[in-house]
Amino acid sequence: MILANTLWEIKEQAKNQAPLVHCITNPISINGCANMILALGAKAIMAEHPKEVEAITQNSHALVVNLGNITDTRLKAIYLSGLSGVRHQIPRLIDLVGVGVSPLRLDFGKKYIKDCKPHIIKGNMSEIKAILGLPTSPIGIDVGEGDQVESHNLKESVQIACQLARQSGATVLISGKLDIISNGKDSYLVRNGVDLLSAVTGTGCMLGAIIGALMPGADPLYAALAGTLILTIAGELSANAKGTGSFMVELLDHVSSMTKEDFHTIANYVHYKE
Repeated sequence: MILANTLWEIKEQAKNQAPLVHCITNPISINGCANMILALGAKAIMAEHPKEVEAITQNSHALVVNLGNITDTRLKAIYLSGLSGVRHQIPRLIDLVGVGVSPLRLDFGKKYIKDCKPHIIKGNMSEIKAILGLPTSPIGIDVGEGDQVESHNLKESVQIACQLARQSGATVLISGKLDIISNGKDSYLVRNGVDLLSAVTGTGCMLGAIIGALMPGADPLYAALAGTLILTIAGELSANAKGTGSFMVELLDHVSSMTKEDFHTIANYVHYKE
């Protein structure tokens, strides 16, 4: 209960302090990401022009970058923003979208992690394996069937998260039907969520944006855990939606209107111990 209260307080802190989140994401998900940040009571700025992003990052409270639907301009903007975040000690998250199927994204993701030292690295298991140089079988930007986190490979999956966390110094979030969050020492499993979350585009990107709104002033491990719970609990609360369109509307509604009782009652997570 103590940890649950801490996680809820992280959510309330975003509402009370309204941090400015600089989010460089792809045009497919940009509207949803901005709205999720706003739903938490934070502020969003979605700038990506290379000549302004350093100053905008400097004046923000968190930086979230996303490798989906990448362009030369966005790659440059992401890298410059990351370096600015390092200089000005801005909390940083990178979402490694598609690094398993694109050498361009993979090489850039490795460079960003090395030079820009994100506090949180997010990806599905195929993407995390790719960044570690492990064999993987992605389906486009989606996790490959052979990479899915299941009960039979849970120990190995947590070890992969820990490996990247220890190598990078970041908290690692492996998103999927079962989410793994690890800083290399402590690991958590989240069992919330519904299939509809993967039936609409951009929910993974929105998770990164939600976590970005929670990062200022919070331990990256707990910001990642709280953000994952918020989105997946909202997904469960929206599970009776008529279809994918109404699901997206309800998902946003439930992120913005979630109560402490909702959070404590529905949250399903454990501290992983071998």
